[in-house]
Amino acid sequence: MNTRVHPDGLERCIWVTDDQIYIDYHDTEWGTPTKNQRSLFEGICLEGFQAGLSWITILKRREGFRQVFENFEPEKVSRFDEDKVSELLQDERIIRNRAKVISAINNARVVTDNAIDLVELMWSHAPKKPQTPKKNFEWKAASEESVALSKTLKKLGFSFVGPTTMYALMQSTGMVQDHAPGCFRRV
Repeated sequence: MNTRVHPDGLERCIWVTDDQIYIDYHDTEWGTPTKNQRSLFEGICLEGFQAGLSWITILKRREGFRQVFENFEPEKVSRFDEDKVSELLQDERIIRNRAKVISAINNARVVTDNAIDLVELMWSHAPKKPQTPKKNFEWKAASEESVALSKTLKKLGFSFVGPTTMYALMQSTGMVQDHAPGCFRRV
């Protein structure tokens, strides 16, 4: 079973817990097509910070991340220096992992230095044909498209953008339709 009925009577993807932050995220964001430069950059950063952790950990700290990372405006983040890195590593509102903090700053510099249009770049890797069949449905960890997106981003100089991380980003930003059959959000 890939869905379950919640106390409010709505059938949701099985991974959605009873935590209201998770319910709200699933019901209003996850799988919604996102075609906004800042939002896609935020997604790259947060998915990178999530690596090795649960997504709920990131969701609970997302507002803190937004505050300390200048709302994920690539131009602002690209100007962070070593003093800012030291400051971030002391901030309990975020995941204090030096490699991930450096990665977010580096990725912002890649975007700004190369004038990358993340909307165009990322959506060019979205599947051209429908995926997630209603029969024999199961969530994947990666896809041929997420592998290609990962390779493209790595060639440009991005980090913490492996195929699994990019597939999670493709799911969350609606590049792939991965709401389970029966979920009220499935299109």
